[in-house]
Order: sequence, then structure tokens, then C-alpha cells
Amino acid sequence: MCVCQTMEVGKHGKNATHTGSRGVLLEPFIHQVGGHSSMMRYDDHTVCKPLITREQRFYESLPPEMKEFTPEYKGVVSVCFEGDSDGYINLVAYPYVESEVLEQDDTPERDQPRRKHSRRSLNKSGSGSEHKEEKAGLTSETSESIQDTKSLKSFHSDVPFQMLDGNSSVSSEKISFNPWSLRCHKQQLSRMRSESKDRKLYKFLLLENVVHHFKFPCVLDLKMGTRQHGDDASEEKAARQMKKCAQSTSATLGVRVCGMQVYQMNTGHYLCRNKYYGRGLSIEGFRSALCQYLHNGIELRKDLFDPILSKLQSLKAVLERQASYRFYSSSLLIIYDGKDTRCETYLERKAEMRLKQVDLSLADKLQDIGSTESVSFQPKVDVRMIDFAHSTFKGFRDDPTVHDGPDMGYVFGLESLINIIGQMRDENQ
Repeated sequence: MCVCQTMEVGKHGKNATHTGSRGVLLEPFIHQVGGHSSMMRYDDHTVCKPLITREQRFYESLPPEMKEFTPEYKGVVSVCFEGDSDGYINLVAYPYVESEVLEQDDTPERDQPRRKHSRRSLNKSGSGSEHKEEKAGLTSETSESIQDTKSLKSFHSDVPFQMLDGNSSVSSEKISFNPWSLRCHKQQLSRMRSESKDRKLYKFLLLENVVHHFKFPCVLDLKMGTRQHGDDASEEKAARQMKKCAQSTSATLGVRVCGMQVYQMNTGHYLCRNKYYGRGLSIEGFRSALCQYLHNGIELRKDLFDPILSKLQSLKAVLERQASYRFYSSSLLIIYDGKDTRCETYLERKAEMRLKQVDLSLADKLQDIGSTESVSFQPKVDVRMIDFAHSTFKGFRDDPTVHDGPDMGYVFGLESLINIIGQMRDENQ
């Protein structure tokens, strides 16, 4: 039997919830804003997701210069689907032992459950009626899933999340996890429950939790490139993906919004967007979405422009050197901390300002603090590529299709981001 390197995770992981012997109780990863596979929290530093062999092999084959821009790959665990005596559902991870897991250990993306409206034609507006149905679906899933999932009852964020509907109004419902995370978690449990009679163990990838270092992680999930289907996609799937690209900013900009959460300092909660919102955006709507992502409810975070641009430019230079690589259907995460140090400085000085009877708006005060002490504040920003289930390069797994040069569709998306954010910076100097 071969015991995987995953045994090492416990040495650098923190606050894993153990169930006894060697098992770790998995909890929903509350900051998942996009994707279709449910991300689970293994410990403070580590998340896990259902294993797809191509993605695992890709992580194991990453060029060294790309590792700065991808989550650290930490190995594999075996995950058991269990129901407890109270009728709740648990997912428990154990050290991976190869002989214990069935050979057919990962589910092709095309075989996973689909929502009927995911194939619908979308209009190029930021407020189409299609989002009303999606919002209703998310609301119903919220109430249903809490009944089934013990981990959601015991694990939550201290900061509430609110979903924005298609008309940019805020849902009155506040919950303790990103609505998209809940949706993915429920679908994952439903699929595993239906298979539980025939299959007892699943393989999950262990990956770095890239938001661990952020107190209030603001996350933008962007689907990158002008093409989303892999070389092995069926004609039906390829046609479906090409239609999505043609009807969204994937065609015009090489990038589209797949999900978002942004911390609002004025209300103390996260505002969330999902992929259905992103598919309906025009070019101007995409620009507005970036503005919303960089706005904390009080002011536009102008201090983030240069750090984000620097990261994007560095990634672009790296990818331009990766001949034959294609990152079809992969996403890019842009992350910053919603905890604004300047605001804390303002609060510390609030008493003094009151004594001096200084009557300024909060935004003015933050701007004044930022202008006089900007050197001491370095915002934390990260940019990471994720989701490599359809990626390929020359010599990878004997793939029959070999591409020339770098992935220019992905590079085009990066150029669009750099141009738009650069324009935003110039307009707000």
C-alpha cells in the first residue's frame, strides 16, 4: 500500500477538527465565490476539493515560475461520506491509502449535475430577469441545506454575507457563509448521498487556503480566456461553452466575472455576486463590477490599483513564456483584505477629533489619513490561478492535441484587466 504525502499536512495545518483516530471533519469553505465543485476547509491553511486526475497531475507538473501564482499543492486525502445518529451529514477526511479508493475516483465535469437554466441564453445587461430565478434558487438552497448539514450549523463567519440581485439591490437575507459556497456544498452532498450505496470513499485534492492571511478576504473570481472548453470536450459541450463565451465579455475582453465577495466597511458585511450576474455583463458592466469590487462601501480603494497591476503584469510575463500551455476554463482569483488599516487609524483618532470639533465625513478623514501616511500602509494583495481540470501542454499525459506558443486567450484577458484597472487608476488620481 502507498501512503500519500498528505500525512504531512497535519504538521503545518492548524485547527483541524478531528473525529477520532486519524479522521478530520471537513467543513464548508465559507469564502468560495465561484466554481461548481464544493471547496471544503481541512484546516486553517488548507482546503480540499473533489479530485480530477488531470488537475492533480497538472499541479504536480507546474513550472517553478508559475508556483507563485497558484495554490500550493499539498497532496490527496480519502474522504468518507457519513451520516451521524442525529441524521446530519458529515464528510470526514483520512490519510489517503491507494488500495482503499476505487479506480474510477474522479467524476468528469460533464457528468456532474447541471441546473436547467445554466444553458439559457443570457442578455448583455447587468440586470436581466434571469438573475431573479437564480436568487430564488439560492434562497431556497440556503434554508434546505442548513437542515441537512451539521457542519454549517457549527461553522460560520462572524461577518454576514448578502447576495446582490440582478438589479443591484441587496437581499434582506443575511447568512453566515457565501451563498455560492452553500449551493456548491449542497450539490456535492446530494451527489455523494446518491452514490453512497455503491461508493464509500472519494479522493480529494488538498490545496493551500489562499485567503488564510486575510482578515476580511475580498475575492474576485474571474473566468479567463476567450475559450473555455477543453480539447477533450464533446461537440455538445464545446458548443455550449462557445455560446457562453460569445454572449459574455469572454469574447470581447477575454475575461468574465465568475463570482465576487467584497467587505463593506459601512455595514460590516460582505456583498456577493455569482456567475450568472457575470455572464450578463457588457464591457461597461464589467468595468462597473471591478469598481464595485474595489469599493468598500465608503470609498474606492485607490491604494489597491498599483499592487494589483503589479501582480497582473508579473503573471502576464510568466504566462507569455509558457509555450504550448493552455488553461481552458481556469479562473483567476484577485484577493485583498477588506480590513483597511487607515480606518483603524481613524477610529483611534476619533476621540481626539471630537475634542477638536472636527466635522469631516468618514471618507474625507480616510483620504486625509491616507494622503499624509500612505507610506506606512501597504495593502495586502494576492493573485492566484486555479482550476486546471482542462489544462494541457506539450507532453502532458500524451494529449493528442499540441498547441503552439503561449495561451494568448488568457493573456488577452490579463491585458484587458490591466488596461481597465490602469484607466481606473488614472481617472482617480
